[in-house]
Amino acid sequence: MPAPTAIKKKEEDGERHEDIHIEDEDDDVMIDSMSVATNVVPSLIVDSTAPSSVSGVEMDLDGRPKFGVGKLQKMRVKSQSRKVPVPPHRMSPLRTAWLKIYPPLVEHLKLQVRMNLRTKSVELRTCKQTDDSGAIQKGADFIKAFTLGFDVDDAIALLRLDDLYIESFEIKDVKTLQGDHLARAIGRIAGKDGKTKFAIENATRTRIVLADSKIHILGGFANIRMARESVVSLILGSPPGKVYGNLRIVASRLKERF
Repeated sequence: MPAPTAIKKKEEDGERHEDIHIEDEDDDVMIDSMSVATNVVPSLIVDSTAPSSVSGVEMDLDGRPKFGVGKLQKMRVKSQSRKVPVPPHRMSPLRTAWLKIYPPLVEHLKLQVRMNLRTKSVELRTCKQTDDSGAIQKGADFIKAFTLGFDVDDAIALLRLDDLYIESFEIKDVKTLQGDHLARAIGRIAGKDGKTKFAIENATRTRIVLADSKIHILGGFANIRMARESVVSLILGSPPGKVYGNLRIVASRLKERF
C-alpha cells in the first residue's frame, strides 16, 4: 500500500493537469470565438457606396451626414426704452421738423417713438420688429444731435454710418475769456457771415454748431481732431489767414488719402 504522502502527490499532480487542460480549453474557446467573429463580420459589412441613415441622420455616398437647410431665426432684442430731453429753445424746431425726424426711426431702425409735450422729451422704445440691438442707441444719438442744433439731414448720417461721433466743449475749457474777449473769440470762429466756420467744415468734412460759448462738432474721429485744432487756434488768438493756410494743407492731405 503506498504511503499517504504519495497519494496526495498524485492527486495534486492530477489537479495540476486538470487546471492546465482547462486553460487549454479556454484558449480553444477564445480561438473559436475569434474565428466565429471573423466568419460573421463579412456578412455584416455594408456597402459604403450606398447611402444609409444612422439614428435618423441621412448619409451621403462618402459616408458624411446630410443635414437639411437651417431656418433663419430672428434674433430677439431685449426690450429697452430711452427718454431724450429737449431744451426749451429746441421744442419749436422739433415740432416743425417732426415729420422728417420720426420716419428714419420707425422705418429704418424699427423703433417706437413719440414726442412727449408734457415732459418736453422724445421717448424711444424697442418692439418685436426691432432686429438691431444697437438701434435704440443710434436713435438716441440722432435725437441728441438734433437737440444740440444740428440739421436733420446732418443728424441722419449718425443712423447710416457707424464711425461718426459728436464732440462738445466750451471756450472756457481752452482759455478763460470774459466779456468782449469772449465775444471776439466767438466772432473769430464764425467769421463774417459764417465764412470761417464753413471753411473749417468743408476742409475737415465735419459739421460745427456754435451755441453761445459751447461748440459741438459732428464727424469722424480724425476729422473732429483736425476741426478742433483749427477752432482752438482761433480761440487762442490766431488770425484767420493763418488758419486758412493750415486748412489748405489739411484739405490737400485728405484728397491724397481718398
